[in-house]
Amino acid sequence: MAKCDICGKGVVFGQNVSHSHRRTNRMWKPNVRKVRAVVNGTHTTMHVCSRCLRSGKVTRAN
Repeated sequence: MAKCDICGKGVVFGQNVSHSHRRTNRMWKPNVRKVRAVVNGTHTTMHVCSRCLRSGKVTRAN
């Protein structure tokens, strides 16, 4: 699974807990997109989470 190249957000592991308190493993995946962005004046492809896209930490290449 890809990590965000800006903030480093990645997969988080935990457990499902049923009503009878049985536990099984699960994971939460971040909303990571492959985006063409402008970095130091060049167009590069990066993995960026939706929060970094929304907050304007990445300038997208058109």
